[in-house]
Amino acid sequence: MALQDEFEAAVKRVNGLPSAPGNNVMLDLYGLYKQATVGDAAGKRPGITDLRGRAKFDAWSGRKGMSKEDAMRAYIKAASAL
Repeated sequence: MALQDEFEAAVKRVNGLPSAPGNNVMLDLYGLYKQATVGDAAGKRPGITDLRGRAKFDAWSGRKGMSKEDAMRAYIKAASAL
């Protein structure tokens, strides 16, 4: 199976979980997903009043420099652990 296909299957598994994992796990998965699909984070960090947006941005920007392929592999591994 190609890496892209494995990644898409892992995304479907995560989206189909009966209950959401904890916030830290979801933020980790979000950062990996964005890095795998978009690349490095761009733009300004959301303001202090946007706590959710700020946490998501931080999770994504923490992956800066990671290749899309490495992010896909890390996402697949994290999804398999759920």
